[in-house]
Amino acid sequence: MTVRLNGEEREVAADSSAAQAVDAWRRDPAAPYAVSVNGEHVPRPRLAARALRPGDEIEVWTLRQGG
Repeated sequence: MTVRLNGEEREVAADSSAAQAVDAWRRDPAAPYAVSVNGEHVPRPRLAARALRPGDEIEVWTLRQGG
């Protein structure tokens, strides 16, 4: 199925969770991050339980320190 991840269309398996989609996209597994699905924040402990649906919009923010 097709979802949008940070504005880009991505194909994911029909039974994918938000955690699976985010893990496949992230480049630095150690970097802290935040996620929203369809504009709603999803706490990291709940990402694995958040099933995706066709057309879902996922935004991932990598947190960085600095000014």
